[in-house]
Amino acid sequence: MADLPFIHRFEAGARSGARPLLVLHGTGGDENDLVPLARAVAPGAPLLSPRGKVLENGMPRFFRRLAEGVFDAEDVRRRAHELADFVVAARAAYDISAPIAFGYSNGANIAAAVMLLRPEVLAGAVLLRAMVPLTEPVASTALAGRNVLVLSGVRDPIIPPGNAGELAALLERAGAGVEHRSLMAGHELTQADVTLARQWLENDAAGLRAAS
Repeated sequence: MADLPFIHRFEAGARSGARPLLVLHGTGGDENDLVPLARAVAPGAPLLSPRGKVLENGMPRFFRRLAEGVFDAEDVRRRAHELADFVVAARAAYDISAPIAFGYSNGANIAAAVMLLRPEVLAGAVLLRAMVPLTEPVASTALAGRNVLVLSGVRDPIIPPGNAGELAALLERAGAGVEHRSLMAGHELTQADVTLARQWLENDAAGLRAAS
């Protein structure tokens, strides 16, 4: 394992030319937590899975929050740049292309923040149960050519109604191609998340190959 500033897990993948996934766990997870799910949605793809550095009552996270649903904006910005720098270093260490973020909950939120603050680092994102992490304006073309899938739950007790739609609109204003699907689910993940994420990744990869 390369000497990089995050505890992490890397799997080289078994499919030539497959787009890597940056796998980002939710609160209380670690670098192993979402790997089986990532394998299910992107078989054979390289996987780069860091562990969040922030501890909340002993549970790893990617940034601080002041209360449930209330983020420490300054820490979000700092941690997003820190994670982006890790991705840049990991790409060089492991010789991989720009990854697609695959994040759940807190991991999805930091992925969205990285896309907004460092749009050159990620090739796209699958955001599972994400919220708006920051509201600062972004250059209107910053995310041009990047696609994002947002999967929210209509019965999610953690994310305020409409917040995922606001995130989708924010990313669209920054130039991303966004697909937002609201599922009959809560904050937990379902088989529908797996099916839709896999289909989207297959279609997105096909589009990237056609454009190259």
